Amino acid sequence: MPRALEQVDGSWAWVVLLAAVLTQGLTLGFPSCVGIFFTELQHDFQASNSETSWFPSILVAMLHAGGPVCSILVGRFGCRVTMMLGAMLASLGMVASSFSSTLSQLYFTAGFITGLGMSFSFLSGITVLGLYFVRRRALANALASAGASLGITLWPLLSRYLLEELGWRGSFLIFGGVLLHGCICGALLRPVDTTTSTSETTESAPPPLSKPPAQSCLATCGQAVQRYLAFDILLHNRAYCVYTVGVMCLIMGLPLPQIFLVPYAMWHGVDEHRAALLMSIIGLSNIVLRPVSGLLMGYRALARYRKYLFCLAILLNGLTNLIGAASADFRVLVAYCLLYSVSMSGIGVLIFQVLMEIVAMDRFPSALGLSTVLDGIAALISPPLAGLLLDATNNFSYLFYLSSFILVLTALFMGGSFYVLQKREQGRQSKVQGDTPKDKDTPEKQLCPENTNMTNV
Repeated sequence: MPRALEQVDGSWAWVVLLAAVLTQGLTLGFPSCVGIFFTELQHDFQASNSETSWFPSILVAMLHAGGPVCSILVGRFGCRVTMMLGAMLASLGMVASSFSSTLSQLYFTAGFITGLGMSFSFLSGITVLGLYFVRRRALANALASAGASLGITLWPLLSRYLLEELGWRGSFLIFGGVLLHGCICGALLRPVDTTTSTSETTESAPPPLSKPPAQSCLATCGQAVQRYLAFDILLHNRAYCVYTVGVMCLIMGLPLPQIFLVPYAMWHGVDEHRAALLMSIIGLSNIVLRPVSGLLMGYRALARYRKYLFCLAILLNGLTNLIGAASADFRVLVAYCLLYSVSMSGIGVLIFQVLMEIVAMDRFPSALGLSTVLDGIAALISPPLAGLLLDATNNFSYLFYLSSFILVLTALFMGGSFYVLQKREQGRQSKVQGDTPKDKDTPEKQLCPENTNMTNV
């Protein structure tokens, strides 16, 4: 007898939220520990900063770029199977990487395979939250993002301990077993009844494509690309275009301090244990700050300003990096980590919430898929370029300046573009209202402004 579907905003939604929290801790939090092994890998493989930087670069790139494949798997098999498959791939990649004898093998195993598996688990967890939560979606995204903070706290501490006891090879082997626990999280994702949530965005969804009686292979591939990569949204939704370009630039600048903070502190004479503690400070602070940020973003008074608050968080993050570049004293770096956590919590809470408001929920997986592919390209380029800059200058401070420059420009671009698009939309709506009869029962006056903000700028 088939099991009844779970209800949207029901009691089981909180169990799914717990699974999403743990999944984000296992996936998004994992790249924070790469810096712990950076110097060890560099010495073991006799590689330069640029060559070693390709490992976290490929890992983060695949973590983002697996979106289209994840969309196909979610549409075909559901979020549960996709998350469990991702956990098994991530575990397999880390176990295989412990036997790597060259950097190329490490790139493929710990970078490509593990990153792809983490992408499946992470993105399917984000998608299922949008299906299970409607009224408390902002709070759910905030609480789920706290899982990444939990991972940022625990992964560096575990990595430092395992590196001293077992070396990097033994550490990676243990990591394979830890990542396999994502299968348990995937098993908790029961099917959900989406008729309620999809009815709220039906009016804003684009009309379905007419299916011809006979399709060529090229036409089939074109429809698949349009379905899973959302190029039609990119061409017709300017707000989504601004969001995609802005998040690409964000991904280029945001991970640099997290990757190079520990080597930067150790290079200036900070004890390796205290240097690893810096990443844990960021994680612990975000555990507290992200739920608070989610509660604040849940207020209706702030709902219409979420895009601008997202841009403000990016701007503050960029300006905060100037503190890290100014001094490498441990006390200054602790203050930097605390301030960095404030802006990072805002970015983590709003990055997917803003996307859910820009596009209809039934197109969210494909919109997220295209965005993550482009983000993966940015993540692939950024760390090696930073490694080249470090090899050329032998000064870690320039990496913080570079990150600050990218993030400040990104915030100004996104904030200005969202403002211009909003003014154009308001002018268009006022013109339409001026042309319609002033009748109290007109459909325009009966539209709910909250639903309008979900899909239009």
